[in-house]
Amino acid sequence: MSTAIVFNEYGKPEVLVPVEIQDPEAGAGQVRVQVRAAGVQPFDTAWRRGDFAQWNPDTFPVRLGNEVAGVVDQVGPGVTGVAVGDEVIGFLDGTGYSSVVLLQADQLVQKPAGMPWEEAGVLSASGQTAHTALDELRVGAGDVVLIHAAAGGVGSNAVQIAKARGAVVIGTASERNHEYLRSLGAIPVTYGAGLVERVRAAAPDGVDAVFDAIGGEALDASVEILDGNTERAVTIADSWGGPRLGVRRIGTQRSAERLAELVRLYTEGLLKVTVAKAVPLEKAPEAHQEVETGHVRGKVVLTVG
Repeated sequence: MSTAIVFNEYGKPEVLVPVEIQDPEAGAGQVRVQVRAAGVQPFDTAWRRGDFAQWNPDTFPVRLGNEVAGVVDQVGPGVTGVAVGDEVIGFLDGTGYSSVVLLQADQLVQKPAGMPWEEAGVLSASGQTAHTALDELRVGAGDVVLIHAAAGGVGSNAVQIAKARGAVVIGTASERNHEYLRSLGAIPVTYGAGLVERVRAAAPDGVDAVFDAIGGEALDASVEILDGNTERAVTIADSWGGPRLGVRRIGTQRSAERLAELVRLYTEGLLKVTVAKAVPLEKAPEAHQEVETGHVRGKVVLTVG
């Protein structure tokens, strides 16, 4: 038997409860993984609250989690290149908060030997979202990129990936996170009134692209900073404001190849993973409470064992 976190109704973090479930069996093209760490996303907390229920109602009980790291303990028929005992990082749909999961063999990569489990467990989701956004924006050497919510899980990945591509990065964040952003190589600016002027002072020759991970006033300011040209602006946070302003809202394009690129950047020292808090799996409500403060620097992770 294994442990999974479920919720049987929408609500506060306390609706998350551990349950015992039968260990799944790896089918064709799958591997079974003993989870060591699983990432927690703002998306998970929104789903738990029922923010999407009007458009996509659930059948309870519901599970969560789309990124994990752990040890392979069973390999299904037709799988090659993966063996029992391999330490892997993978992505999946909605079952990551568990002590045992099934992964598709083409949705995982080998974990670097020296990478801590907590960091491995939170690499995939935010990292792939950031990587997708920078690809959509065609960010390359010499570009000046503005990243909103730059100290968060997605934003901090985006800062580092953009820097690795040779871009100049301006990152918005609260004052308490400015030194952190400088350590990642970004030029920090503060949210709030006067944002447009502060960004223009930091980038006197203009901004080439904007990646928004917060929405609202930051998105309006972005359009002004870009002088109304939103061709190289994307948001992952504002479903209403984006279309209103002509800014594309994008999703994450996940693949093992993209995840492998993140691992390469990590092993070359170009991508650091910041874990804000590690919480035992059974205390998932505590992890959700932390994420919902809106002030997390980096990522929150659930640990097993």
